[in-house]
Amino acid sequence: MRITVSGFPGSGTTSLAKHLSEKYGIDLISAGEVFRRMAAEHGMDIAEFGKLAEKDPSFDRLIDERQKEIAIAHENIIVEGRLSAWFVPEADLKVWLFAPVECRVSRIQSRDTIPDLATATEMTREREAGEALRYQTYYGIDISDLNPYHLVLNSDLLGVEELGEIVGCALRMITARSSSA
Repeated sequence: MRITVSGFPGSGTTSLAKHLSEKYGIDLISAGEVFRRMAAEHGMDIAEFGKLAEKDPSFDRLIDERQKEIAIAHENIIVEGRLSAWFVPEADLKVWLFAPVECRVSRIQSRDTIPDLATATEMTREREAGEALRYQTYYGIDISDLNPYHLVLNSDLLGVEELGEIVGCALRMITARSSSA
């Protein structure tokens, strides 16, 4: 079973993907974690590294292509990242997590230990605008287009356990349908 989990920064994609990976014993590859690791390797925070990636498309392409190769090579994998549904079109289930910007900024501020809400808000808006521009420029992808997704879930309304239950229900239905075919 190939599953993609996508959403804007702070929407809870990493939390849900890790939860599903642990619950179902499925390997996980996370573009966000790879991006964070690369930023740290370059001695930069995410915003600085994002600006570098805006100037040099090789960073995004490296992450995206590697994620796609790994996903195609595995029959059972969770692929977490903003563009994962676009790059793994053969995924059995594609999930988009939504949360209002205020919720996401609060999570980002806490997660990334940003000193104040105004700075976290500005950083988040800049990051999202930069990513949207890169995705459109590099791949012709409008990140706000939700057409590739099977499920769109609100992570402000539901916790990771509840989101996991909904995804689990969808997985059971998909499995039942494919085994009866």
